[in-house]
Amino acid sequence: MKELPVQAAITIDDRLPAAAVADRRDAVLLAAIAGGDRVAFDTLYRHYYARLTDFVARILHQHELAEEVVNDTMYAVWTGGARFAGRSRVSTWIFGIAYHKALKRLERERRTMADTLDEEFDLADDTDPGLDADAAQLQRRLETALAQLSPAHRSVVELTFLLEYSYEEAAGIVGCPVNTVKTRMFHARARLRKLLSAVVSHKN
Repeated sequence: MKELPVQAAITIDDRLPAAAVADRRDAVLLAAIAGGDRVAFDTLYRHYYARLTDFVARILHQHELAEEVVNDTMYAVWTGGARFAGRSRVSTWIFGIAYHKALKRLERERRTMADTLDEEFDLADDTDPGLDADAAQLQRRLETALAQLSPAHRSVVELTFLLEYSYEEAAGIVGCPVNTVKTRMFHARARLRKLLSAVVSHKN
């Protein structure tokens, strides 16, 4: 089997922005995967595994399930690489697969994120003596607030703020119109503002 010149893919043109180089590399790797190149698949898998796992874990709220969904996602990439039409970035396509598989897994587990969060989080009854400690505590509060958003709302926050996708790219990943992404962002921000205000009020 002929191996993909991975290094050549990574260094297509060092004058390009890093994001553009990554996009080109991913396109080269996916083209090779479509031809059955396992070396290319292993490279792409390593490149996306950590980011996908973190993203999916935030939707499912279970790391073990997230790993299974990521593996299902990458299997879909391996078997469906030839169907990639190039109408978006490869990363957008892969994250879209992961997003929809994560939602299906939620449905299959017959539970909702709200039910799980009601059991695991309670901002109104926090007796942590280190509440005023430091910035790390504030970060944990933000993570808790994010966790209380619905999967649809939290996903657009994760995609746009943490993964730095544009609204258009986020829309492609979650499979909805751009205006829907904007609406979800509006409601997500309002919800976060309310949750974080509750934390501040409790703190004071």
